[in-house]
Amino acid sequence: MPAPKKTLRRSLTVTSAALTALALLSPAALAAPSPSASPSATPPASMSTVGGARLGKPGTQVDLAGGAPVLPKDVTARSWIVADAESGDVLAAHNAHWRLAPASTLKMLFADTLLPKWPKTTKRTVEVSDLAGVGAGSSLVGIKEKETYTVHDLWLGVFLRSGNDAVHVLSAMNDGVDKTVADMNAHADELQALDTTVVSPDGYDMPGQVSSAYDLTLFARSGLQKKDFREYASTVRAKFPGETTKNKKGKTSRGTFEIQNTNRLLAGDSDVGVYPGIAGVKNGNTTNAGATFTGVAERGGRVLLVTVMNPAKDEHNEVYKETARLFDWGFEAAGKVRPVGELVGPRSAAQASPSAGASGEAGGTGEGAAGTKPVAGAQTGGGAGGVGIAAGITAGVLVLLAGGAFLVNRKWPLPDLVRRRTRP
Repeated sequence: MPAPKKTLRRSLTVTSAALTALALLSPAALAAPSPSASPSATPPASMSTVGGARLGKPGTQVDLAGGAPVLPKDVTARSWIVADAESGDVLAAHNAHWRLAPASTLKMLFADTLLPKWPKTTKRTVEVSDLAGVGAGSSLVGIKEKETYTVHDLWLGVFLRSGNDAVHVLSAMNDGVDKTVADMNAHADELQALDTTVVSPDGYDMPGQVSSAYDLTLFARSGLQKKDFREYASTVRAKFPGETTKNKKGKTSRGTFEIQNTNRLLAGDSDVGVYPGIAGVKNGNTTNAGATFTGVAERGGRVLLVTVMNPAKDEHNEVYKETARLFDWGFEAAGKVRPVGELVGPRSAAQASPSAGASGEAGGTGEGAAGTKPVAGAQTGGGAGGVGIAAGITAGVLVLLAGGAFLVNRKWPLPDLVRRRTRP
C-alpha cells in the first residue's frame, strides 16, 4: 500500500479508537504529514499528536517543576525524547514526531516483529537468493553463502553488528523481504507507531522510509518485553561462525570469530565510556539519517528510554554523547518535571499470559531459552566476557488498560532488573 494511503488508513483508525476512548482530538491533529522526498532543515509546523498534543509541536517540550534541572544546552539532535520506560511518561522531547530516516534503529521493529517466529536452534543454510538486495555499503556480520547458521547466530549478527546480511537471511526465512516489510508495517500500526513507514527491513536508506524518535522509543519499549530481545540487545561481544575450510587431507573444519556490539554506550570506545546502567538498545547510521540511537538504562530502580536522531554536531560518537547527557538529565529530573506526553500502549494491550510466548522466547520453544535469566555480556553468544545490564520483566505482569487508543496512567513494568556485572 503506498505510504499516503497507509498514513490515511492509520489516521482514521486511530481517530476511531480515540473517539471510543473519549479523547478530544481531531482527525487532522492525529494525521502525520507525509514524508518529503528529501529531509527538511526544519520540522513541520504540525505533527502527529499521538501521546499528547505537546508532542505534536515543533521545538523543545518540557515542563520543569521546582528544583528540576535545566536541560543540557549542548544537545544538537534534530529530534530526541526522554521517557520513563515503565510508566510511559515523556519527561521531555524535541520534535518527537518529526518523520526522519531511521537507519538501523529500525531493526528494533524488525526484531520485535520476527523474534517470536523461530526457536533459537532453527538452522538455515544460506542460499544466494537470501542475500539478494543487500544494499551497497551495508553493515555486515559476514554471512557466507552455502554456510549453515542457527537463528541464534543470525540474531547476534543483527543486534551486535547491525548486519544487513543477517536481516535478509531472516527475511528470506519469513517468506521474503516484501512479506517482512508488510509484517513490520502491520506491527508498527499495532504499536500505534503512526509516523513509521517501512520500505526496507534493515533500515537502509530508501525513498519514503521514515520513523520518528517517538516511534523508535515505542519499538524499544515493546521489544524490551521480550526476554530474547533484552538478552541480544545487552550482549557486548560473542562468537560468530566463520567459513568452512578443508585441509590437505580433505577434513573440513569451521572456526569462529568475535563480534562486538556497535552500541558505544554498551561496549565503550576511545572517547565514550560504558554508560552506567546501560542495557541496549540499538544504533544506526546512514547518509540520509545521520547517526541515530535508542538506549535504555537503569539507575536507582528507575528505567529510562532515550532516543536521539541526527545530531547537527559532526563529531565522533556525538549521538552517544548527547544520549548520555539526556540520560543524566532524565535521572536527575525524574520526579521533578511534569510529563509533556506519554508513550501509548499497543492497540490490543491486555493482560499478558505467563506463557513462554508471552515472555518473548523466540518461537516459545527454543532450547536453552526457557528459564534463562536476562543477562548482559557475551554469555548468550558464548564469547569472551563483557559488561552490561539487562532490563527484565516478570512473565505475566504486563499491566495496561485495554479498549482505547490512548492509554492513560498505565504501567508497563520492568521490575526484574539485573545489575551490571563482570563476565569471565
